[in-house]
Amino acid sequence: MLFERPDSGERAVLVHLDLNSEDEREDANEFVQLVTSAGGDPVAFISGKRQHPDARLFVGSGKLEEIRAALDANDGQLVLFNHALSPSQERNIERELKCRVLDRTGLILDIFAQRARTHEGKLQVELAQLEHMSTRLIRGWTHLERQKGGIGLRGPGETQLETDRRLLRARIKSIQARLGKVRKQRNQARRARRRADVPAVSLVGYTNAGKSTLFNVLTAAEVYAADQLFATLDPTVRRIPVPDVGPVVLADTVGFIRHLPHKLVEAFRATLEEAAQSDLLVHVVDAADPERQENIRQVLSVLGEIGADQIPLLEVYNKTDLLGVEPRIERDDSGRPVRVWLSARRSEGLALLVQALTELLGQEVVETDVSLSPEQGRLRAKLYSLNAVQSELAEMDGRVKLHVRLPAVDWRRFLAAEHVREQDIVGGGRA
Repeated sequence: MLFERPDSGERAVLVHLDLNSEDEREDANEFVQLVTSAGGDPVAFISGKRQHPDARLFVGSGKLEEIRAALDANDGQLVLFNHALSPSQERNIERELKCRVLDRTGLILDIFAQRARTHEGKLQVELAQLEHMSTRLIRGWTHLERQKGGIGLRGPGETQLETDRRLLRARIKSIQARLGKVRKQRNQARRARRRADVPAVSLVGYTNAGKSTLFNVLTAAEVYAADQLFATLDPTVRRIPVPDVGPVVLADTVGFIRHLPHKLVEAFRATLEEAAQSDLLVHVVDAADPERQENIRQVLSVLGEIGADQIPLLEVYNKTDLLGVEPRIERDDSGRPVRVWLSARRSEGLALLVQALTELLGQEVVETDVSLSPEQGRLRAKLYSLNAVQSELAEMDGRVKLHVRLPAVDWRRFLAAEHVREQDIVGGGRA
């Protein structure tokens, strides 16, 4: 990876400003969580208020001296800003403080670099890092800034910088091509699932809302889950059975965060497309988080960015055990499930979630009477193998009358596989 990571946590001075602009405002508590998730050791927290960021240093001269004093007093190694810094601001602050400076985007990228496990995830992280670094290349060449014309003063600085930029562009192009292949493979897999009429459900939500814990208890998988930001980076897909629906593909996706850098949204588009192509989104919400409503707003914003805002959505309010409330289903005026309250950690309310999935995905159910002749024993056996037979009655002429109930998807698949016309075997009506 592109960041050197020491064995122990780097001593970091954290800087957070309350800005007047709502669009630029960040959460201080979340910032501390991000730093600890990255393995940093916060030794000082510098906060303040400004109308607008300073164009050159982001902070004012007085606040800069406060940061310098905190670095000296705590033997700090790194300054982290809870804001997006421009390349020139980052460079100017480093020149003033004589230490490494990282902004919020760089911090999130570092966490992603630590979490990536699959080949695809590592490619996506590297792409985001390279695109972020491409605007900051000159920082590594500040020792060449004084080189000017004249005997003994000419140097390779500009040439080397351009060489690095060309190498970066070539690497970015190569990664984008490889991720394009990943996207094609995902599309092929999705087309195969659509041909098989297998519904796709994606878990989405703010980071650390409990998506992976819920995924694990539903699928008996062993996806890494921890009480930290971005514990899950790589997408995981499993099949689960849902009553009256059949097999359903469930995907666990990367958590969202406020002001998720656009570079990350772009780099992780192949992963996020899993959510954008779903039949249903399950939006997992940390019900105990005081910033719950703002987190919901941020998730919906990212869903809009990836074109997934028109997909049917079921809210899951997780961590009810922390609130002391009972699991339940909330419905709209038409009786459709819109929200499920549960505790994934204690496996409480999972049956309610499955019930909601059944209602939302299995709305079309075939319930009818099927009349079969003795020669059609194969069809009878097939219906039993689908667990579709509710009752069986032998008729006087040797035929059997089966009352069946099964998802419409399975019914259509049964008719097509057995080359049978519905009107030739149905003796009742469709529910």
